[in-house]
Amino acid sequence: MIAGIVAGVKRDSFFDYSSTLGALLGISIPTFFLGMILIIVFGVELRWLPISGRVNPRLGADPSAPFLVINSAIHGNWVVFRDSLEHLILPALTLAGWPAAITARMTRAAMIETMDQDYIRTARAKGLQESRVVKRHALRNAFIPVVTVVGLELGGLLGGAVVTETVFSWPGVGKLAADAILARDYQVVQGVVLLLATVFIVLNLLVDLIYSWLDPRIRYS
Repeated sequence: MIAGIVAGVKRDSFFDYSSTLGALLGISIPTFFLGMILIIVFGVELRWLPISGRVNPRLGADPSAPFLVINSAIHGNWVVFRDSLEHLILPALTLAGWPAAITARMTRAAMIETMDQDYIRTARAKGLQESRVVKRHALRNAFIPVVTVVGLELGGLLGGAVVTETVFSWPGVGKLAADAILARDYQVVQGVVLLLATVFIVLNLLVDLIYSWLDPRIRYS
């Protein structure tokens, strides 16, 4: 999002072209392919990061425990904390690639459109600093379409990323749904679908509330 804001403000600059190219690559690369590339580069060749699971089973931690990173930090188990955090890096990068690219492109387009509005020219004509013009006048109006995209993408992330969790053998909701479909466990499939629908409903409600906060002219009767 920050890259989209800077690219929209500094239009036709080197940063704009490079961030647009990066966003285009992020949208074009499939999630499963990006995950395999990261595994090959950082897991197999460089051996910097683990390639599957949530934690090393030799450490004795439960891989299905919720909030493993946070719980290990609270209890002072820094070995498990570091290992679980390392296991989180590659899946997080893979999962964030496509949504980050979409959000960056949408933010850039919204900022470019907003910066061409008459009230932005008026604010500049009054002698306001460019940073103040961007923060106080442009961002709130530009964020309205961006919030919609972020809400939809966040719903997909919270509902479970089937491809990413399958590639990295991550015991999440997405992998649970994939395993349940293969095993024809219809009760689990129905539960996952219900959870996904609930997440999208709640996020859509939050997005509508954020609309009225960003633009006071929006009112719901």
